[in-house]
Amino acid sequence: MRSPRRCSRNGCPRQAVATLTYVYNESTAVVGPLAAFAEPHTYDLCEPHARNLTAPRGWEVVRHEGEFEPPPPTTDDLVALAEAVREAARPAPPRADELPEDPQSGQQTGRRGHLRVIPPTH
Repeated sequence: MRSPRRCSRNGCPRQAVATLTYVYNESTAVVGPLAAFAEPHTYDLCEPHARNLTAPRGWEVVRHEGEFEPPPPTTDDLVALAEAVREAARPAPPRADELPEDPQSGQQTGRRGHLRVIPPTH
């Protein structure tokens, strides 16, 4: 499941709204709107970190002047969320070593949490 991208700064739990890219040959740090995809060598930043970013001495910071807004959810995000919910709700098949045998019938009974599944008798 894809979750909203988080700020790349250590310990920051906020949602990313901007992308930081370094242009090394021009000694420039560029802070712009959040890129459509996470790319290697770029950093996703929340609004406070994007607004307060400083560059090393001798470097220039080029910063987006508009508002940094979180990206709207896409259908991919909604589909991924629905699939994750379905996957979480799907019961895991019991392993053979976890199925105790019913001593009266010799059949195995399944157990999940506090509930027990007893096969029907014919």
